[in-house]
Amino acid sequence: MTDTHTHLYSEQFVGDRKAMIERALAAGVTRFFLPAIDSSYTEAMLTLWKQYPENMFLMNGLHPCSVKENYREELAHVEALMEQYKCYAIGEIGIDLYWDTTFLKEQQEAFLTQIRLAKRHHLPIVIHCRNAFDEVFEVLEEERDASLFGIFHCFTGTEEQAHRAIGYGLHLGIGGVVTFKNGKIDTFLKSIPLEHIVMETDSPYLAPVPYRGKRNESAYIVEVMKKLSDIYELSEAEVARITTENSEKIFGV
Repeated sequence: MTDTHTHLYSEQFVGDRKAMIERALAAGVTRFFLPAIDSSYTEAMLTLWKQYPENMFLMNGLHPCSVKENYREELAHVEALMEQYKCYAIGEIGIDLYWDTTFLKEQQEAFLTQIRLAKRHHLPIVIHCRNAFDEVFEVLEEERDASLFGIFHCFTGTEEQAHRAIGYGLHLGIGGVVTFKNGKIDTFLKSIPLEHIVMETDSPYLAPVPYRGKRNESAYIVEVMKKLSDIYELSEAEVARITTENSEKIFGV
């Protein structure tokens, strides 16, 4: 299995990071894609990657919640990292209007800038969207072309929004929300071919049932796989195979 979105470098794993990763490996998760947040996490990400170079894959980018007055400095940091390290995606990037709407204009500019950075480097984008589907789609519409591709991380939208996202060349990142009773996406997900789906955890956030409310970790992606197996009426092995193949096509590895 591939966890296409996991913050394993997070401070929430300080006490047991090695054991947590070993649990994931034992569960059959062998590839972990690490989304960036901002420059304050770069050192932790690189340290983890150096410890597990065969399993960890770096992303690079500025998270919309980290877009503040100094966002141009942060974007310069992102640009600099592109010259120093092999990155497999630009992410997570996007727009978040749940916590704060103060920097909407700056978030839009940062999102657009990083999409174009991804295109220059022929990389996928990994989108964070919260309370901002219209705003995200507006930017994607502007950038729609054959070089736009990637993952709509933690997809929680409607069936119509799911098909629209796929229309921009994006796969849907499905994680713990699909196991929630009020998650809703399980009600229509079967209308989306599994070829457009990748699995993720977003650890340490959004733990699936039966771990909901606790710290999430990559080993729990097994619960996502089980739920997708039920929805698509396929074996768990087939779900793991198809979603991993999807991730290989997206990230090129």
